[in-house]
Amino acid sequence: MKKDLQVSENLIELYSNQQTLFARGSIDRLVPLLAANPQPTLLFCGRSFLNGPAWARLGTALNDHILGYEIVSHEASPAEIDAWVTRWRGHVDRVVAIGGGSVLDAAKAFSAMMQHPLPTARYLEKVGDTPVQPVTLPLIAIPTTAGTGSEATQNAVVTDQQNIQVKASLRHPVFVPQVAILDPDLLQGAPDTVLATCAIDAFTHLFEAYLSRKGNLFSQQMALNGLQLFFKAWPALNRHDQAGDDAREAMMMASWLGGVCLSSAGLGVIHGIAGELGAIKPFHHGEVCGRLLFPFLEVLAESEHPEQQRLMAQLAQQLLPDDPAPPALALKAWLQQHAIMPFWLDGPALSTTEVEWIVARANSKNGWVSYDKEILRDMIAAAWPIV
Repeated sequence: MKKDLQVSENLIELYSNQQTLFARGSIDRLVPLLAANPQPTLLFCGRSFLNGPAWARLGTALNDHILGYEIVSHEASPAEIDAWVTRWRGHVDRVVAIGGGSVLDAAKAFSAMMQHPLPTARYLEKVGDTPVQPVTLPLIAIPTTAGTGSEATQNAVVTDQQNIQVKASLRHPVFVPQVAILDPDLLQGAPDTVLATCAIDAFTHLFEAYLSRKGNLFSQQMALNGLQLFFKAWPALNRHDQAGDDAREAMMMASWLGGVCLSSAGLGVIHGIAGELGAIKPFHHGEVCGRLLFPFLEVLAESEHPEQQRLMAQLAQQLLPDDPAPPALALKAWLQQHAIMPFWLDGPALSTTEVEWIVARANSKNGWVSYDKEILRDMIAAAWPIV
């Protein structure tokens, strides 16, 4: 008699792009890709891309293959996505997204909602009442920052800070962009604050996925590979030499791996707080995660949870083998000492009312430890002034 096979709860499912192009200068492959399969195409991008060297070089040729473009300057709201869908439904069969995480997420949400009949908010996690369907327009995603990994994830983040006060995702494996073009040269010239806060977002994706209770050897090894690339890149992101080029290339891959890992193993308490804070404050998501990372490392240094201890010891052996400090504290010190700018200093304040709103809704997501409200409150107070 055959025994029934038991599938572990931490089975890892990997979803990634059907086609991924990775190389310096690989954005030059975009026009030939579009020309090889002509169809009505809409471009989502940021204004910085339209003012940059890549558009100056490719814009004329690219214009021959697109119907028009939508400029994204912030995390898109359900109302904005619905307006885009109304404007373009029936006219667009393919989407190209060139920009940071907000641009890519907006394009992913638009591509999915073009194939769904109801308003976006009806499908959103946390507040929606209708499951998404496995249908979306084909999307070519080209990140111009290295942080969110949105070009490799199955979710599109949507934010409404005015009406329903929610930051949540549309999520399905088919929402992973069909094509990702990863060109590290697109990071050249980005301000230090953008390079640093996006990179620390990538770090947080890798780190929280590595520590996730949903993870296993598969996701943990991918995360460690990404963290090793991050360590190579973090101190040299803004250099204008071969070391800088190598750093930006490594961070682009670390960001992509972060997207793959978060889709596979999930995230933890840092994003459990950041998602709620993002529902009410227009703070840069990467900076939010970075600010919360440092007090979380202080909490982690005191952890007696055996799996957290094991994973941190393994991480320290791989990344900081000669540092005698407790792994979490050694990691915090290294990150701060080698940052190209101290993004965690100064910054905006939160009110006591805002903190309580966030704490009431935040959670520990897929962490091994479920942190109580007092710890969540202390982490927030360590990250921002409270007034």
